[in-house]
Amino acid sequence: MSQVWVRFLLALVGLVLAFGAALFSTVSREAGSLWGTLILASVALLLATFVGLTTVPYLARRVAASRVREAMDYDVTRAGLIYILTSVLIGIAALSSGNNLLYVVVAALLSAILVSGIASALVLRSLQLDVHLPEHVFAGRPMLARLLLRNLSSWLPSFSVRVVPAKRKNKNKVRWGWEASTFGWPRNRAPQDQWFRLPDRRLRRLQDPEEKPILQESVYFPFLAPGQELRADLEISFRTRGLYSEKNFGLATRFPFAFLMKTRRINLAREVIVYPAVEPTDQFLEVLPMVTGEFETFVSGRGNDLYLIREYMPDDSARHVDWKATARTGALKVREFSREDERKLRIVFDNPAPGVLPPAAYERGVRLAASLGWHFYHEDVEVSFVAPGFEPSQDVFAFLRYLALVEPQEATPVFSRLRASEDYNLIVTPLDAAAIPSALAARSYVISLGAC
Repeated sequence: MSQVWVRFLLALVGLVLAFGAALFSTVSREAGSLWGTLILASVALLLATFVGLTTVPYLARRVAASRVREAMDYDVTRAGLIYILTSVLIGIAALSSGNNLLYVVVAALLSAILVSGIASALVLRSLQLDVHLPEHVFAGRPMLARLLLRNLSSWLPSFSVRVVPAKRKNKNKVRWGWEASTFGWPRNRAPQDQWFRLPDRRLRRLQDPEEKPILQESVYFPFLAPGQELRADLEISFRTRGLYSEKNFGLATRFPFAFLMKTRRINLAREVIVYPAVEPTDQFLEVLPMVTGEFETFVSGRGNDLYLIREYMPDDSARHVDWKATARTGALKVREFSREDERKLRIVFDNPAPGVLPPAAYERGVRLAASLGWHFYHEDVEVSFVAPGFEPSQDVFAFLRYLALVEPQEATPVFSRLRASEDYNLIVTPLDAAAIPSALAARSYVISLGAC
């Protein structure tokens, strides 16, 4: 026998003895024995106190975790509310008239509520839920989430079960906290014109981000046989980028009489990072041809080793004309240089400080950077990504994950972190093109979010 049952039986014996001592103390009082009454009442009180201090905390600790995991929520349905009001009215009539038949009817009505609660608890008790989410999710694109529901019972079926979103409390906490910032001097100048900038921290009121739920609607399972596992594919779409999470899910049922909606909370934590939307926008379609043209021009002019001298073509640049070969042959000749390396593109997202851009403009910039990165990732281009607080990488999904969670913040300008490279730079920044260092601007295409 387990230790829990031993403790429970000992507590039961102690309470029975305490109850017996209390009864005998009453008998002693009726018999006029003062000392007997005092001793027996004291024994009953001591036994009850001993059980309460030793056994009850032990049993509470053993079941606390399971009660949290198996917590139940109860919601009275409209049918249940009408049923309860009817039972109360009949009960009042029974008390007023003293009619035994009405007492029987009230007892039957209340027993139906009790049976409903027990039956719904049995239906939900043996169910196991699992939720599978895709690894890469984009805002605005529908995705499929897979829900697996299994009945672990070997003899009891489950009826009319719904997988529902967990209840959330609307908490909008505002607290004081330290936030990373940058101290620049002189203060009245633009960041790029300040004499020096040092990492700093400032105390300000911070608002906890609102939790974004994953599951928005319920999924219905009409029947699960004993030992059966059912699968449901649910199409979910997220409107905005960010982190979506669920700390628990709910299994709800109205079985058998629909008086109560009983929901069992399942402790099943899930998170999904939603990337910014990469569908072409008007701004993307306007910028892409110019970016591609500048990049192709930059790539075609690279290289220092002479590869061959050939006939002039209409799309050749005049600066590549070989005048000596032209004079000698009498036909226009151009020099073609060997390409030193592959087509390399570096996408730079310059994250602005808070308040520099309106929220709508900032979101457009994040989406534009994500769309450009996603587009060139699928082209014949060796693309890399750079951003403040982001380790330079060639992994497009790491860059998209960064953009999914990024927020405006004070940080060291990204241009100071760019290493010397022959890559062509595509810079998405809140600054004007004139503010970009000249050595960098010569091999860059700058998209100014402020101008956009």
